[in-house]
Amino acid sequence: MKIESHRDLIVWQKAMDLTVAIYELSANFPRQEMYRLTDQITRAAAAVPANIAEGHARSTRKDFAHFLAMAKGSLMETETFALLGVKLGYVSNADVRGSLDLIVEISKMLTALRKRILS
Repeated sequence: MKIESHRDLIVWQKAMDLTVAIYELSANFPRQEMYRLTDQITRAAAAVPANIAEGHARSTRKDFAHFLAMAKGSLMETETFALLGVKLGYVSNADVRGSLDLIVEISKMLTALRKRILS
């Protein structure tokens, strides 16, 4: 299958699914976190597919690889904020399990794609 758009990339599709899951998860955070943790986790999650898309639109493989690295950084931010939500008692381990599993999968995909692009 020829990749004509970032929307054709499975990693982008999964990152979009993660973003939706994080928005749903953060809806359980207390109202006082709206401009703190909720804002941070949703921004970080949304940055993952956004960076994949922006990188794909760039003209060089090096640029694409750079944006994939940025996407992975945002992915790890998302994981950290989700785990912080657990530590603060806003959500349970069970609540974040699906998101954490998706984060691991996306992380592996980003690493593999970046290696392939740079080789």
